Amino acid sequence: MARLLLAVAVLVAQLATAGCVAAADPPPRPAPSASTVDVLFLAMMVAHSEQTLEIAELGLTRATDPDLRRLLAAVKVTETDEIATMRGWLRDAGPEAVAAAARHDHSGHSDAVAGLARLRAAGAGEVDRVLAEVLGAHQRTAAGLARAQVAAGTSDRVRELAGRIERSRSAEVALLAKLSAG
Repeated sequence: MARLLLAVAVLVAQLATAGCVAAADPPPRPAPSASTVDVLFLAMMVAHSEQTLEIAELGLTRATDPDLRRLLAAVKVTETDEIATMRGWLRDAGPEAVAAAARHDHSGHSDAVAGLARLRAAGAGEVDRVLAEVLGAHQRTAAGLARAQVAAGTSDRVRELAGRIERSRSAEVALLAKLSAG
């Protein structure tokens, strides 16, 4: 039980860092059930992935580097598929899970909003660099959320998905750094 409470605290801290919950919000009391942790992760990751799709769409209209454009296209395909999977699992979890996910409005998340604003304002010669920075920061957050879920979650399939997300986003961050350096 102590391990679950520690893992939940890590997950809440990750969510606060991502702008998904206010930093001053206390951890839920009593400790959330395992299914609550899994549902929270799925809802947060759906919203986060929707933000990623917004960044990718804008990036595809502005990026000039062909390798960066290929990465954006791959991100779109991967995260669209993951969103469909996660929404299906939320539906399977019942109406309360669907309602919780629907209440999670991602439009106010400062990192994505600020990143999209930076990308829109970037001059033609700086779009690729700004896009790599914005997407890299966004995907680092996703990897952190996924790592926390691997530690806190109890559903094997959600933890397995979180592990894939962590590896995928970490690889994207590494590739973005390589593209920026090269």
